[in-house]
Formats: sequence, C-alpha cells, structure tokens
Amino acid sequence: MSRALAGVTWMLFAAVLYLILAGGLRHWVTLPSLGNIGFTLVFVLFAVVHCAACAGWKRMGLFFALTAVVSYLLEEIGVRTGWIYGPYHYSDMLGLKLGHVPVLIPLAWFMMIYPSWVVARAVLKGVEAHSVGGLAALALVAAMVMTAWDTVMDPGMAAAGNWTWEQGGEYFGVPFQNYFGWILTTFWIYMGAGLLLEKWAAKAKNSFAVMPVVVYGVYGLSYTTPRHIAELQLIAVFTMVMPALVALIQMVHDKE
Repeated sequence: MSRALAGVTWMLFAAVLYLILAGGLRHWVTLPSLGNIGFTLVFVLFAVVHCAACAGWKRMGLFFALTAVVSYLLEEIGVRTGWIYGPYHYSDMLGLKLGHVPVLIPLAWFMMIYPSWVVARAVLKGVEAHSVGGLAALALVAAMVMTAWDTVMDPGMAAAGNWTWEQGGEYFGVPFQNYFGWILTTFWIYMGAGLLLEKWAAKAKNSFAVMPVVVYGVYGLSYTTPRHIAELQLIAVFTMVMPALVALIQMVHDKE
C-alpha cells in the first residue's frame, strides 16, 4: 500500500465520520453537511479506496462491479414488480435515474456492502471461507449485518420522501418483505465476494483494517440521538452497535 493511498483513505475516513456525526448531532447543532447525495458519494469513495488499499484495485473493481450490477438489477425488478422488496418506488430526491432506480442506489449498496463485509469477517474470525459451508456462513452473517443497517436507515429515509412504500408496512411503514429481500440480495453478492476477496486483508494492519468497522459502529451510534422515530434509538444499539463492538474486540485482540 502506498503512502498516498493510505493518506487519501485516512482523509476520507475522517470526512465520513464528520458527516455521520453532523447528521447525528443535528438535533442540537447545525453543522455544514452535504445532504444525502453528497454524503453517499463521500462514503462510497471511502469504501472504494479502503477496499483497494486492502485487496488491490482489481479485486475491489470486481467487488464493486458485482455489487453494482446485482443490486441495480434486483432493484429495477423490485420497483417494476414488487416481488423482491415489496411494492415501492423512488422519488426524484436521489437524483438521476437509470430506468426506475436512481444511479446513486447501486453506489449506496457498495457503501453499505463493504463495511458490513468487514464487520462480518471480524465477527467470524477463525471461520474458514475456503469451504462452501464457511463461505455460506460468512455470507449469511454479512447479509444479516448489512440488513441490520437497513432496519435503522430505511424507516427514516422513506419517511423523508426518498422512496415510498406503496402499501405501507409492519415495521414503521416498511414491509417485512423488504428485509428478506435485502438478506437474499446481499447473500448472493457476498457469496461472490467471498471468492473474489479470499485474501483481501493480507495487506492491512489492524489500525487501518478497523476503519470500516468504526464507520459502521459510529453510524449506528448516530441513531441513538433523538429521532422522529424514537424506537430506532434503541434498535440501533442492538442491530448495529453490538456487531460493531464484537468486531472491534476481535480485531483489537487479533495477534496474528
């Protein structure tokens, strides 16, 4: 890893943390921010650069392409049919669309897919992903970690008008089907990622490798501040903060 790449990654890491904190603290203080689109783009850049630093540009490119293509296709099918996530449609708040899906959405999937993958790998440290069973276990846990993120994100984003659940839903207006759809989508992406990134962490030391886990955990903590849906403050602790804490403990005590 070059010093330049490491430096850019650290700067993007700091920028993402700032933007997360700016959003979390808005109940008490208004800090300069970039809105949903700007936040997503900065976060995606961090995920791309960190993944490249740890796994190399080729593996990162394959991981990114796999995520973008699979997520876009399933989102497009989902919007058109309602089969995968439930009946929904996107507003114009997230920018230019390709078909029925904003271009930003496949990028946002990678923004979430990558840190969730790092968290899951740390939680399952010692589980070999070389076998089909080990890889399936890793993919399932990573899919659950990723979907946990959506349990705290989706209700607020939908309530803000970024997308609309046409028939509402049982979970703060979101249908349960959405979360099964997320697990299904991410499971298959992670199965592919397990093959592409088998040795992804070989170049990363703990101080650097831990960044995505910190970002995931801080994002969860940001939801413990006052929210329009107050219940999400508690839900975030057990869905996001807990796996991030376990992952951090595993990485800090990793003596390999």
